[in-house]
Amino acid sequence: MFFYYHPRRGGALAGLFLLLLPVFLPTLFSLLGHASPSVFSEWNAPKPRHSRLLKSALQAKSSNVEKSDLWTPLVNQGWKACDLSASTRSVAQETTVYIQVFLDGGLNQQRMGICDAVAVAKILNATLVIPHLEVNPVWRDSSSFMDIFDVDHFINVLKDDISMVKELPDDFSWSTREYYATAIRATRIKTAPVHASAKWYLDNVLPVLESYGIAAISPFSHRLAFDNMPVDIQRLRCKVNFQALVFVPHVRALGDAIVSRLRYPQQSGAFGTENIQEVTDVKGIQEAGKFAVLHLRFDNCPDSFAFWSGIGSLLLSRAFMVDNAIRDMAAHSACDFGGGKAEKLALAKYRQVLWQGRVLNSQFTDGELRSQGRCPLTPEEIGLLLAALGFDNSTRLYLASHKVYGGAARISTLRELFPLMEDKKSIASSDERAQIKGKASLLAAVDYYVSMHSDIFISASPGNMHNALVGHRTYENLKTIRPNMALLGQLFLNKSIGWPEFQEAVVEGHKNRQGQIRLRRPEQSLYTYPAPDCMCSA
Repeated sequence: MFFYYHPRRGGALAGLFLLLLPVFLPTLFSLLGHASPSVFSEWNAPKPRHSRLLKSALQAKSSNVEKSDLWTPLVNQGWKACDLSASTRSVAQETTVYIQVFLDGGLNQQRMGICDAVAVAKILNATLVIPHLEVNPVWRDSSSFMDIFDVDHFINVLKDDISMVKELPDDFSWSTREYYATAIRATRIKTAPVHASAKWYLDNVLPVLESYGIAAISPFSHRLAFDNMPVDIQRLRCKVNFQALVFVPHVRALGDAIVSRLRYPQQSGAFGTENIQEVTDVKGIQEAGKFAVLHLRFDNCPDSFAFWSGIGSLLLSRAFMVDNAIRDMAAHSACDFGGGKAEKLALAKYRQVLWQGRVLNSQFTDGELRSQGRCPLTPEEIGLLLAALGFDNSTRLYLASHKVYGGAARISTLRELFPLMEDKKSIASSDERAQIKGKASLLAAVDYYVSMHSDIFISASPGNMHNALVGHRTYENLKTIRPNMALLGQLFLNKSIGWPEFQEAVVEGHKNRQGQIRLRRPEQSLYTYPAPDCMCSA
């Protein structure tokens, strides 16, 4: 996304400067936070909201039959991954026109954009420049495509489908993000509608390519339709997503080490940089154990947002708030999470600043939102769901999440239920995490990799990572539990419900939500529902 200077946007620029102050003066803001906790801390540690259920869950024991059924892999469902190499095989024609795309959002939104960019290049018979990933305005991550994905593997897998270059030739070296940020340019395409058709690109972008030899498309997220596309274009998108996009070696190595430590905990021992290779070679020494990945989706706002919302002084333009991580946080749900007055005040300020009152003006009460399944599950609630499904205190659980809203106190009930729960910090050393430290996209890439190698994946509520992993695991026929949000909301509102009734309702309500194939319907994403576009009858 590009921004053009205008005098009336001085306030937005001033807001950006204010927002960055905590980055350059962390000591000052840390001192202020300690001095006035009522203003700068987000919440008071909440008490369990479902104490009766929690007490019963801690005492409950899962039978061997329940455990066996829970961890049993999915059977053949009559679908298998198509041979995408054969279905998309076509010699890429040499071309002298170039397509650039600039992708905002988080890792999984950018992943979808990359797939669509390859498809658009194919539609236009243009050479694709390796996509540019915008600096994430929320997490401030400047990781490039080559920092996250194995670019040589990417180009090699797609070499017979489209022409690609890592950088533009000298004749077009002027076509940069900075060039488009300073003025209106004829080669910039900024009017692509959401879910644009192939015909739209042929009618509107091809003439620019023919006139100038290059076209830069931004914004590009969600700018290619899922319906009425040629079969070869759909299969190409599948090929990019499931075969071409592979993480860089150091992400895969760390992911493999984490997976191995989760499967062979007795062989892991003390971890360190030298153990990344050693710990992955323990097969045969110990029987592989099973583990589940929980994507909590209860993320915390960056400290700078907490500070400025706390004093009610954030002048940042909404244009900087495009990332889905902000949309999906607790503050956007208009729900109450049991943190008391301090939390309610903090969330109200987040909502006012970030969403200009739209969340505050919700026409639904907290109870109505919960009964409709529109509130993110808290760590306590997702723990009770897992316990009701048959997971117990012997379950090895990996927590895939950024900073959890509320920190360790917020997840204390979850950890009480699952004492063997791990995350990146607990299972990998600081040396091993050095290359991904502070880089949200690489942190998410490790979580994605571990999630794809788990026996079971579950997300606390829908979102981009949930959707991406549901689609990828469906493609691989791996068990994935999708919480029945409306059912759970209603169950948690019933304060008189006992554990047997709660467990029975949860088990019954999730029988068909554990990885069963769901065919894509019109307008749905093939990245979430890969059948039938990416999958063939078995």
